[in-house]
Amino acid sequence: MDMQPVESSNVCSVGYADGELRVRFKSGRTYRYWGEGIEQHYHGLLTAESPGTYFALHIRSNPEIKWEPL
Repeated sequence: MDMQPVESSNVCSVGYADGELRVRFKSGRTYRYWGEGIEQHYHGLLTAESPGTYFALHIRSNPEIKWEPL
């Protein structure tokens, strides 16, 4: 999956393909996310003023979005 770098103190890069969002954090950990509207959240992360805040508000706190570490 092609990962796009983002300007963030917490998120390093994000990628999207086939209904799956991947987020790589500055800690080095990568997680995959899937669920309703996940492609929209990928674009949201790319355009957010603060990708870390966007992630916390719209992805991490969303019970509809499933995730697992890679």
